[in-house]
Amino acid sequence: MVEDVKNVQGDVLPRSSSELLDDDGRPKRTGTVWTTSAHIITAVIGSGVLSLAWAIAQLGWVAGPVAMLLFSFVSYYTSTLLASCYRSGDPVTGKRNYTYMDAIHSNLGGIKVKLCGIVQYVNLFGTAIGYTIASAISLIAIQRTTCHHNNGGKAPCPVNGNAYIIGFGVLQILLSQIPDFDQLWWLSLVAAVMSFGYSTIGLGLGISKLVENKEIKGTLTGVTIGTVTPTGKMWRTFQALGNIAFAYAYSMIFVEIQDTLKSPPSEEITMKKAALVSVAVTTFFYTLCGCVGYGAFGESAPGNLLAAGGFTNPYWLLNIANLAILIHLVGAYQVYAQPIFAFVEKKASKMYPESTFVTKEIEIPLFSGSKPFCLNFFRLVWRTVFVITITLISMLMPFFNDVVGLLGAIGFWPLTVYFPVEMYIAQKNVPSWSTRWLCLQVLSLVSLIVSLAAAAGSVVGIVSKIKTYKPFQSDF
Repeated sequence: MVEDVKNVQGDVLPRSSSELLDDDGRPKRTGTVWTTSAHIITAVIGSGVLSLAWAIAQLGWVAGPVAMLLFSFVSYYTSTLLASCYRSGDPVTGKRNYTYMDAIHSNLGGIKVKLCGIVQYVNLFGTAIGYTIASAISLIAIQRTTCHHNNGGKAPCPVNGNAYIIGFGVLQILLSQIPDFDQLWWLSLVAAVMSFGYSTIGLGLGISKLVENKEIKGTLTGVTIGTVTPTGKMWRTFQALGNIAFAYAYSMIFVEIQDTLKSPPSEEITMKKAALVSVAVTTFFYTLCGCVGYGAFGESAPGNLLAAGGFTNPYWLLNIANLAILIHLVGAYQVYAQPIFAFVEKKASKMYPESTFVTKEIEIPLFSGSKPFCLNFFRLVWRTVFVITITLISMLMPFFNDVVGLLGAIGFWPLTVYFPVEMYIAQKNVPSWSTRWLCLQVLSLVSLIVSLAAAAGSVVGIVSKIKTYKPFQSDF
């Protein structure tokens, strides 16, 4: 006899349906520790790793590695708090929160939902800009490195990045038509492999540079006064903190990634394991790449380790590394853009449920035996407009380190620390003024101060460059 089952909403489903659907009536989720770790690594090890040598150069051998480890610890700890907020109530059978904003709505509510939405989607939007700029920088580096190899190291080799930015945008328009996040697992796996590839190449080149130099460059306190003014040292130190914060930023898509996990075991348990694996792996690579890059170049550490003139040979290996960066950024862009796509499309379907333009899915067969591709006209138009907007802004403001630092500053405190802490306190009913409550509030306050300082440093950097920059004439 085939028994019926109930989902969390109380709807009765036939047993045959329950084998294909989860407890919320949605298609069975298939994510595991490894696919989830791949999503996180894809999101975390991005263009941020390329600026870490420069960031440590501003802070020095003492504060630099310490800052890296502290950001790593805070990111992992608050991830464990956020993982427990995926389900409201019971961690196994409670109501699912599909997005970061859903979790805020269930645990905090009120104005905090709107504040979270503004910060989250501004950060996701900005990250797409940062990744577009970084992709162009890598493509320019490939062209320039090849030019120097063929024409001599002192050849001018001018390159305008606009064509590369546009080309990256066209590719993203095509990839953006992938309907939802769960279908991106293959792209995340490829991107994660690429991130390991170029991080390892950067590490290897840094070690070879150390051997060539026969010394470890750098000072205990970083860039010295005299090389920069005292005020410049302060602003660059703050900007460096923003760069490190950006390198660890992934909280804004944490819940969306967790929503791809199958159960049992509970999503909370699996997500905590994935967070530990991914943060440990990224911290290992970050610390090595940042410290080796600083040791190799000292105060002259470039803003982009593989694409800003730091290394020049072997040119073919540099080209492979920058190609790997490009492939990784193609996937990472989608990981960050999909939550925005899902949010807008969900709102549109609620506002216009009768509109065939918004809701109708047209199935287009691709290959024999494969699932048909689902074309939706609203998705096609809106996602195309989104990518075009990102592309135009990237052409107007191609300031890699400053943009990266500002994004890290904007997102670190509210998304990585404040909201996870507040949701955890609310969900676990942590008593006010208890030891745990005080420790969590101190963590939040210190993180706020760091974020404000980092934002100020990055804004100063952007303003100073805008004074001399000519729009749409980017040479990076």
